[in-house]
Amino acid sequence: MCRAVGKAGNVLGDSLDAVRDFLRRQLAPDGGFQGKDGSSDLYYTVFGLEASLALNFELSPKLIDDYLAGFGAGESLDFVHLASLVRCRANMADFHGGQIPVAVREAMMRHLQEYRSSDGGFHTTQSVAKGSAYGSFLALGAYQDLQVGCPDVEAMVASVHGLQMPDGGFSNEPAMATSATTATAAAICVLHYLQRPAPASAVRWLLDHAHPLGGFTAITFAGGAGIPDLLSTATALHAMALVGAAAESMREKHLDYLDSLWDPQGGFRGHWADDTVDCEYTYYGLLSLGSLAP
Repeated sequence: MCRAVGKAGNVLGDSLDAVRDFLRRQLAPDGGFQGKDGSSDLYYTVFGLEASLALNFELSPKLIDDYLAGFGAGESLDFVHLASLVRCRANMADFHGGQIPVAVREAMMRHLQEYRSSDGGFHTTQSVAKGSAYGSFLALGAYQDLQVGCPDVEAMVASVHGLQMPDGGFSNEPAMATSATTATAAAICVLHYLQRPAPASAVRWLLDHAHPLGGFTAITFAGGAGIPDLLSTATALHAMALVGAAAESMREKHLDYLDSLWDPQGGFRGHWADDTVDCEYTYYGLLSLGSLAP
């Protein structure tokens, strides 16, 4: 993902400086990046920090280090924010040319295990029977960022496979009866990084959810293609790039769709009806562009 976001700089051309300026404005005085309410937010800091580093935006490392240090090893954080902290700490450790301290890393791993589901996957809620595609995707990314192997890989693989639907796509949770683009992309990514083949039916499902005008829709809509959104587009394009699924035939349409979400202030909106530009969706725009780059 970091490499793909970095490649977006080659596609942006003269707009690269506008993105850097936007990210600069999103950096709060305390060292975090702003969420939708204008105050620093650890979740949004993942996207702002990683995009800034990938695009070589000059940061104030001590300010950001101090902000992240305020969360300790994430003992009080929920699963999503714990994964966010891990990602940010890993990005800053890489920036400094070092590693996350051993004691902090071990504490984070213990906390991660609290979100392991009974079937061997991960979920954003503790003590549940079945894992989710999103939970396993976040957990595996956290273990990668901590530079340790995920325990009991076969159980995670089985948990993810258990989410595949008859139509070839994946649902996020077993109780959900509908395949979703983000869940299918997450499942493909997890299987890829665990060196397991992605089901061809899942890749076809993703390809079938490309909107005729570019971008990807979130789910299957009865009687129509639905409206594409940037989160679905970014996750689908990234997953397809990982497994070498060709998007070349629609590349120009996808680029036109991304251009329709571009805002002159230097970021991306989430969909056609969205007026908000933030770090998260700007990151998704960059990930999409990088995934489409030659």
